[in-house]
Amino acid sequence: MQGTEDPARIRTHRRAQALIIMQTSTTIVDKQHDGMRLDAFVAETVPGVSRSQAKRLIDQGHVIVAGREAKPSLAVSAGDSVSVTIPPPVEPSAAPEDIPLEIIHEDDDVIVINKPAGLVVHPAAGHPSGTLVNALLSHCGGLSSVGGEMRAGIVHRLDVGTSGVMVATKNDAAHRSLTSQFQARTVEKVYVAMVLGSLRTESGSFDAPLGRSRGDRKRISSHTTKGRVALTDWRVLERFGKALCWVEVTLHTGRTHQIRAHFAEAGHALVGDPLYGGEKKLSRVPAGPMRDAVESLGRPALHAWRLGFDHPRTGKRMRFTAPLPDDLESLLKALRKAAT
Repeated sequence: MQGTEDPARIRTHRRAQALIIMQTSTTIVDKQHDGMRLDAFVAETVPGVSRSQAKRLIDQGHVIVAGREAKPSLAVSAGDSVSVTIPPPVEPSAAPEDIPLEIIHEDDDVIVINKPAGLVVHPAAGHPSGTLVNALLSHCGGLSSVGGEMRAGIVHRLDVGTSGVMVATKNDAAHRSLTSQFQARTVEKVYVAMVLGSLRTESGSFDAPLGRSRGDRKRISSHTTKGRVALTDWRVLERFGKALCWVEVTLHTGRTHQIRAHFAEAGHALVGDPLYGGEKKLSRVPAGPMRDAVESLGRPALHAWRLGFDHPRTGKRMRFTAPLPDDLESLLKALRKAAT
């Protein structure tokens, strides 16, 4: 005989469902924020919303300015009414989704892609779908299962705001091989980044251990009780006066936010990085075309340029590069023009 559910349990479930509703907040722009980009304004005034999340909310039509939908780049004006609606949470799902991928290399064991900035790597709270894993499952049909359903095929990650080359695995043997190589620090990981200020030398290293910040759980810091070894080498590729440096960065470890945290603690936060102060220190950049170019980026100026590893089946050393995305190319072009 088919069982019946407890009425009290049903009522409790319905009360819980009723709590999952849209949450809307309205803020009037003050003089302090006059002229600020809309996505930056939302990130600064709505608790718990990052710059990338703000952009996504705006693109989805959940942000209304003076009664109308707007673009993330809109400059808000003092007196504007900005209404932000936070949709209810959605359970993460590792379901195939037809999301375009820029494929650099693919074979029976691995797939190497050029991840765009803004694409989350795997489903999680706040990013239930529309991720790289969803895209890979649609394209490949199947991935390695070692990391679990939500992280199928994923052996390393890039932050949502970071673009560049990534590798994913199609079977468990390839997954174990790549994971071992990352743990042994034999994987070559080279990035390029734009940092604030003028580095004193042409090259250098950071070796401060990193862990969760004691004061802000969203940040990674050397001021932590559980720091892990973090090794970062860098060299200057190009200087833009005393305001900015275009640098090449080589990682010998893979800590969360490693490049962003190391440079920020050295006093050279990445351009466009709100979490580590890259937006609050723009006074270092001369007003005019140079600062306009920096402010228009809208994400951390960080790109995973080269990745090298031994193929999990053949053992052959493979190296892949990802060309600079349009936004970083435009930034460099504008800075070079402004510097002449």
